[in-house]
Amino acid sequence: MASTIRTVGVVGTGVIGSSWAGLFLSKGLRVLVSDPAPGAREKLEMYLEKIWPDLERSGLTPGALKSNYSFVGPSLDDHLGEVDFVQENAPEKLELKRNLFASLDAKTRSDVIIASSSSGLPSSQFITKCTNSPGRILIGHPFNPPHLMPLIEIVPHPGTESKYTDQAFRFYQAMDRKPIVVKKETPGFVANRLQTAILNEAYSLVRRGIVTAEELDTTVTTGVGLRWSVTGPFMCNILGGGGGKDGFKHILEHLGPSSVAWTEDMNAHSFVQNEENIAQLDESVQEWLAHVNLEKLELERNLVLVNLIKEKKETTALT
Repeated sequence: MASTIRTVGVVGTGVIGSSWAGLFLSKGLRVLVSDPAPGAREKLEMYLEKIWPDLERSGLTPGALKSNYSFVGPSLDDHLGEVDFVQENAPEKLELKRNLFASLDAKTRSDVIIASSSSGLPSSQFITKCTNSPGRILIGHPFNPPHLMPLIEIVPHPGTESKYTDQAFRFYQAMDRKPIVVKKETPGFVANRLQTAILNEAYSLVRRGIVTAEELDTTVTTGVGLRWSVTGPFMCNILGGGGGKDGFKHILEHLGPSSVAWTEDMNAHSFVQNEENIAQLDESVQEWLAHVNLEKLELERNLVLVNLIKEKKETTALT
């Protein structure tokens, strides 16, 4: 099916939706975009201009054009008959999504996959008003920004037909992404649950004055994050346990007692989101930002990501 998708509908032009639009354009697709927000057309144009150099460095499909899109207004309704795939990026508001998906389901061809970029709401919660073909609706959750980050979490709801899960998988692969299929619906899916667990502990450590926000980030970018960018937590444990078939079990048995105590301490000091704690975190963040050029940092981050992803593609064992 990936080869038959020529036109993609993108609903919403926030950072995620605009990034998706850039990715699809870079792969030679025609993109129809909608967003009801004032100034959305101009913001999309500016964002595409900004990210196009990164997409060029990542590699454009022959014939890809930054201009091969149409901003059609606040809604795709009058153009849904033209699209071969829909990527939805509306706010995480349940009733809004229910109404939006009812409309998308009613007005697209019944074989067109409707994928949601929802970062936590399972699609079973917002297909309740869909009466045409809800079996082609699923989650296609990217990691931000999707024009750079390869991961896509495909999360079917219990009624999603397997053929559409397979077709979505192949389509995202054709977009040079790295899709995984999440076997069961769970709030936050996989990546955001992992990220939330790490962030909660990071916030706790900074709030308690154990490290600053800057020191916390350094700990991640020069330590665990750097290692996890090439081998994930399971493979790190396998290698850290001496490698071989017994490496994983060995490191769990070796570090197990200590990690239980660490976990108990983390639970006892888990971060509580309230105004006072957020203000305390932000104070540390603002101290750091006083000497950071964010525009330069973002450009350099994107360049490093592009180069790292390219290097990984040239390996045969890394995923």
